[in-house]
Amino acid sequence: MNEEKALPSEIERVLYTEEQVQQRIAEVAAEISERYQGRDLKLVGVLKGSVFFLTALARAIRIPVKIDFLSISSFSTKPSAPGLVRIAKDLDESIEGEDVLLVEDIVDTGFTARYLLQTLAARGPNSLALCTLLDRTSRRIVQVPVEFRCFEIPDRFVIGFGLDFKQLYRNLGCLAVMKPERNP
Repeated sequence: MNEEKALPSEIERVLYTEEQVQQRIAEVAAEISERYQGRDLKLVGVLKGSVFFLTALARAIRIPVKIDFLSISSFSTKPSAPGLVRIAKDLDESIEGEDVLLVEDIVDTGFTARYLLQTLAARGPNSLALCTLLDRTSRRIVQVPVEFRCFEIPDRFVIGFGLDFKQLYRNLGCLAVMKPERNP
């Protein structure tokens, strides 16, 4: 079945098919497996968006991994201004002495990723790196070290594979661009 025909009307086009997403995740997982060979790796996912990516990534990594999650909330005093970030749900276990890979669905302005990297680094991990499904460098305000990325995307609103629009469309296997009139 052609995936594009099954897509909701709010979607302008498919950016990456489900097959392309799975193939790229497998490639990144191979890089991660090689880099961390012989070490224990803890994947830290940022809820809710990273769940689909983290699950697919963990299954494709060829070394044993531990998994933990945190959740953040952000708020802004001005529309379209960068918001303040706080941890709404913290990790269940310590990361002290661990090799940690922060797993994000998307890195955009860089503010959230910087905050999380600084917060996690203060907890004494052996190493800390960032892996993202999507990297929107065109909107970057704060530079952050993205060690592993699946796709660099244009400055458009993207949904699917964990990314949502009003909590919808996370379950799409592909990555798709919303029609401009539907963008938040």
